[in-house]
Amino acid sequence: MLLRLPWLVSRKRLLIALLIDTALFAVLYLGWFRFNFESWPEFSLPLTWLLEFWLLGSYVLGRYHSSQDSSVSLGISQVLRTLLLLVLSIGSYLIYNWLTATILEAQDMRSFLLPFLGALCLASAVAQFGLASLLKDRASSHERWLVIGSDSARSALVQQLAWSRLSAQLVTWHSTDSLQAGDSLTDSGNTTGVVVIDFQSLPELQLQQLVQLQNIGLLVLTPLGWCERVLQRFPPHLVTAADLLRGEFAIPQGSIQLRLKRLGDVLVSSTLLLLTLPLLLIAALLIRLEDSGPVLYSQLRSGLHGAAFRLWKLRSMRMDAERHGAQWVGKGDPRITRIGRLLRLTRIDELPQLCAVLTGEMSLIGPRPERPEFEAELERQIPHYRLRHWMKPGLSGWAQVNYPYGASVEDAANKLSYDLYYLRNFSFWLDLLILFKTIRLVFNAQGAVPTTQSGTAP
Repeated sequence: MLLRLPWLVSRKRLLIALLIDTALFAVLYLGWFRFNFESWPEFSLPLTWLLEFWLLGSYVLGRYHSSQDSSVSLGISQVLRTLLLLVLSIGSYLIYNWLTATILEAQDMRSFLLPFLGALCLASAVAQFGLASLLKDRASSHERWLVIGSDSARSALVQQLAWSRLSAQLVTWHSTDSLQAGDSLTDSGNTTGVVVIDFQSLPELQLQQLVQLQNIGLLVLTPLGWCERVLQRFPPHLVTAADLLRGEFAIPQGSIQLRLKRLGDVLVSSTLLLLTLPLLLIAALLIRLEDSGPVLYSQLRSGLHGAAFRLWKLRSMRMDAERHGAQWVGKGDPRITRIGRLLRLTRIDELPQLCAVLTGEMSLIGPRPERPEFEAELERQIPHYRLRHWMKPGLSGWAQVNYPYGASVEDAANKLSYDLYYLRNFSFWLDLLILFKTIRLVFNAQGAVPTTQSGTAP
């Protein structure tokens, strides 16, 4: 299976930030160790875990994210987040040593570890502030795209920019425009590329002009290619039968990427179940004390190839929540109990689904499973809705980390556009990115609350 990484290209700022902090960590540790002990350090597993915690903590706390704030606000935010990370790093290191029964001398703590982490904080804060300031102006610039096609086709792409990751300007380039007109638009250096609605309809002369534009560095993309690069999602109505027949969204069964995915599912879900067992027991007790009802509830959901399976969650609603039939959850839904709101906000109610991951009915990462009673109407209203069944459903997914909690047909269509992107670009590494983004969302209590008032079925 060809590994596709378009999502990685748009995260150059994150990759640079990670590399900067990794380099600072290594250089400062080696230098400080050499200065104190007059020798070079050997491999240290606790040190490796500390580096991983530092990088993951920086990502979760938002130290690596772009911002358009003023320089003062940006600097204060970077300092506060770095100080919080310092406290958490020291705490995690001490917990690791306690769990592994490692004796950490107080003198080593004062003379080596604390000065090292302090220097790392200072150097990292300055470096990340400098990087954010350097890239802030570039991030604010708009990409400019020429669209060869009708004004209506351009308008359709403009509408999709409402959910785009990047700001962009779309300018219609009519078939009567000459190559010199294209050159004049590229002289400013603001034109990123050309979006061609239909290559088959272009005359040979204009195709040759596009080849020349590509040779001078401009991107020439189809509408799907543009959506992949700019929106990082595929609006369902732009996907054609020809795209499906070419295998654009097919995932070869038995590929090494799927095997890695299954291995990760088993290892991570079993570890999470063991670590969160005390939380599950406490949550079960609180649910029982609130209304003396059952702790768990189950629903039928659609899985791989549309096969139904039973999904279990901690009960977060009243026992008679669906006495009037199946309903989507709405903002401020009165059916949710007091304990249920806390469980939903922290995602603790989702933890029993890890059992379905272990049995293979679900995956950690994939399209969110929907209820069969909703899907008939969704399939009627949304093109290619059944494509999301080509992959096992997941606890989290590309749609969940990029789109707010949805409870309508429109939300389902927008989420499908992200699911299609995931199908097209599936890889073990994209799963890893989604996992980290999920950790950040859970840590910041985001994405668990509906944004619409409606709680009715479609």
